[in-house]
Amino acid sequence: MNAVKIIGNVDENHQLLAQVPATIPPGPVTVLIVPMWQEDEAGDAWTEGIAHEWADELSDPRQDIYTLADGEPVHES
Repeated sequence: MNAVKIIGNVDENHQLLAQVPATIPPGPVTVLIVPMWQEDEAGDAWTEGIAHEWADELSDPRQDIYTLADGEPVHES
């Protein structure tokens, strides 16, 4: 089972309005409601902080120690 993230709106009548991709067949679904104002702000701040801290190191060409010619392809069976 694959999960699909859908962003929708709840109207003044407390009805959920959302557009579902055509790949989702008709029928019952389970919906998890996460109000936007309750999302984890610390998670976003942490991600942005890590990106800022590592930006110089990751953009340093000396960190590019691997190329596409390195290693061997993985063949899953």
